[in-house]
Amino acid sequence: MFIKTRIFGDVEIDDEKIITFEDGIIGFPDLKHFTLIYDEEKGPNVGIQYFQSIEEPGFAMPVMNPVMVCENYNPQINDEFIASLGEMKEEDLFVFVTVTVPTDLTKMTVNLQGPILINANEKKGAQIIVEGNDYPVRFPIYEILKSRKEG
Repeated sequence: MFIKTRIFGDVEIDDEKIITFEDGIIGFPDLKHFTLIYDEEKGPNVGIQYFQSIEEPGFAMPVMNPVMVCENYNPQINDEFIASLGEMKEEDLFVFVTVTVPTDLTKMTVNLQGPILINANEKKGAQIIVEGNDYPVRFPIYEILKSRKEG
């Protein structure tokens, strides 16, 4: 299928790459089908990627692997919630956090309190809210990314 996107122009989406969020995502409960778009040269899980909505081509949410900016990221997730994503092996579970990219890039943050979990095998996803105060909603990442690029 081809979709017109605001950021990437016309993009061909393989039906096998569509991830279903039965409850939508936080703030957008009606958007239920997404695909992950990333720089093919860098590969998945490197840098900022985008969850592109299939229903709303103008909506693409920047995301990244949280371990890139918070090496010890390990939120406690209810087993019942994991089970709702279907049967999976550990290698099928992918975790992303949303990225806020303001005009002033030095103020870039990720939301460590609302991770997105993907079961790649079942092509199901969900965004959850992590209980407690261990992980902030606005975790600054500019300096972390800058130091990694320099190092």
